[in-house]
Amino acid sequence: MAFARTCSVALVGVDGVVVEVQADLEPGLAAFSLVGLADKALLEARDRVRAAVSNSGEKWPLRKLTVGLTPASVPKSGSGYDLAVACAVLAAAERLDPASIDGLLIIGELGLDGRVRPVRGVLPSVLAAADAGYRQIVVAEQTAAEARLVPGVSVLGVRSLRQLIAILTNAPVPDEPPDQPTGRPDSSFAGLLLPGLGVRDLTSEQSVRPDLADVAGQYEARRALEIAAAGGHHLYLKGPPGAGKTMLAERLPALLPPLTPAEALEVTAIHSVAGLLPPDRPLIDTPPYCAPHHSTTMPAIVGGGTGLPRPGAVSLAHRGVLFLDEAPEFPVRVLDALRQPLESGEVMIARAAGSMRLPARFLLCLAANPCPCGRYSLRGEGCECTPVMVNRYQARLSGPLLDRVDLQVQVTGVTKAELMQQGGRAESTETVAARVREARARAAARLVDTPWRTNAEVPGHELRTRWQLAPGSLADAEHDLDRGLLTARGLDRVLRVAWTVADLAGRSRPNRSDIQSALTLRTGVQRAARPTDRRSDSCYPYADAPADAGAGQEF
Repeated sequence: MAFARTCSVALVGVDGVVVEVQADLEPGLAAFSLVGLADKALLEARDRVRAAVSNSGEKWPLRKLTVGLTPASVPKSGSGYDLAVACAVLAAAERLDPASIDGLLIIGELGLDGRVRPVRGVLPSVLAAADAGYRQIVVAEQTAAEARLVPGVSVLGVRSLRQLIAILTNAPVPDEPPDQPTGRPDSSFAGLLLPGLGVRDLTSEQSVRPDLADVAGQYEARRALEIAAAGGHHLYLKGPPGAGKTMLAERLPALLPPLTPAEALEVTAIHSVAGLLPPDRPLIDTPPYCAPHHSTTMPAIVGGGTGLPRPGAVSLAHRGVLFLDEAPEFPVRVLDALRQPLESGEVMIARAAGSMRLPARFLLCLAANPCPCGRYSLRGEGCECTPVMVNRYQARLSGPLLDRVDLQVQVTGVTKAELMQQGGRAESTETVAARVREARARAAARLVDTPWRTNAEVPGHELRTRWQLAPGSLADAEHDLDRGLLTARGLDRVLRVAWTVADLAGRSRPNRSDIQSALTLRTGVQRAARPTDRRSDSCYPYADAPADAGAGQEF
């Protein structure tokens, strides 16, 4: 038989499309044609596969060979088709039984010596194969653990083409020793790990975990951090250099609950496609933290690149935290491009080669100085910026962007007494994270029959009509709306924050005190406390806070 076929997967963003790899041998001058809308790396598979087959001890067919990848209309890129092409060619040459590979889905790159090298995007590829009904998957041994995360599939990890041929022909499987000298890194992982756009693992066991107790003072900012984590609200920290904005942001991911199994698969699939999945950690089960530099380009933040788009920082921070330090230094176009994913939780990218949807439901944390020199908000006369410079600098964060940020907190400089305090440390990350989990559990119980999981995801119309507030609690918000201090979107976000404040306090619904707290966190305007709303009703009592900390605030 001069025809054989097997299957592989083409990745379009983070979604997989099953591709049929067909090989046909005909009499004629020896030639190798590969068709099916392949990119440069895939076209070079002709030379890789020929060398790998010959170096594996097999005879290369000296006839006219045509390999087709269908559907031909789907763009295909990368080297992950090499192993499938080699098997299809050998089956067409009757070295393998065509029936033995007909039901397989094969993913892997071939080295010239016949060894199978891992490729990026194995998890989303296997997910697509499982959805299409494939149950037998062949991958490189290094990515077998990642592929086995998908339930209901049988995964075979191989080291070389020789091993796979032996398994398919029921011959003794040769032992393939590692080809790297002891003490050197395995070069086969070079195609898996790429530069990471500021993605850092701040919660792994191998590194020292940042603790919220290390932050001196900043009681109001720490309270905003807890509310942001409990409700999934976006946060804007504004203050002078050295006040602790970056320290606070780095401790935010540890306050978030661990990812659910479904969320962990989503996040792992994105990082696998982007080449950021550590080989020794096939599943990411903690919220990611992405902190790109302010010189990062638009495609790197939102997603894109040449050919088909790749995940950007907003997708790499999916179900985690995207921290933009020195936010006004980012290009204005980049900042405004965040407006769509902040609302919808996904980003739509259109390119000449195709369009795709990438998940991007992240918690945005912005940090900014008050002016170019950073001393505008201090009490001294140290600021040298003119009013025009200050206004121009602050205007780089547009009104529509800030209108989508629920919590906007002024971070003041740490005092000498707070910095040199010798008493008990502030509350630890573990203590605050426990309260966040309890608040999220209350919100989840309330939203159990809805498509939303956190307060930040609930549409404003539902908050105004489906869940009733305490009578008279919206008086202050309605007053600000009439005065133009609050937009309709801003009112919806105040309601979301108020529900989170109530969840942290253990109340069944927000009262006027909770609305006042949400308004203060959004507008920075202090609200007068009513006699019935005292700190004894606090949802966030810091034991280490001084008596006048947050005076006038309703916790």
